[in-house]
Amino acid sequence: MFSRSTGPWRLSALRRVVGMAALGACLVVAASACSSAVSIENADVPAWKATALPTVGGTVLEDAGRILNRQPLVKDAADVPAGVYTLTMTCDGGGKAFFTVSTGGTKLAEAGAACNGSRERAKVTVPATGPVQISTSSVDAPLIYAYYLAAAG
Repeated sequence: MFSRSTGPWRLSALRRVVGMAALGACLVVAASACSSAVSIENADVPAWKATALPTVGGTVLEDAGRILNRQPLVKDAADVPAGVYTLTMTCDGGGKAFFTVSTGGTKLAEAGAACNGSRERAKVTVPATGPVQISTSSVDAPLIYAYYLAAAG
């Protein structure tokens, strides 16, 4: 007969420990494969934007790019018709990006997006037809961002 220190009981306990260790290792590998970080410097911004924030109809101003050094990036549109618009934005890389919509030096809206790939929206009312500027900035550089300003509907 076998004692507890030798024999089938010890062997089955060893198998359980080895099996649990293998399972744990598999879970760690699977989790790290699912949560791969975006490399901002090497990111293909157009490809990322195509999946993160595809453009919709009625878009009057859009942009996508990298913020590498905390300097604001400004994009202009010349003749945006008066009306109500939705600013849809996203970013990735950690931290937060800020978007300021203005016309003729007057702020129309300020909004932010957490840089975790989620989409954020803000309503913007353009009071008169004319130029509109969107400034994108972040203190959490580097990150990638995308946005579009489209007619609300």
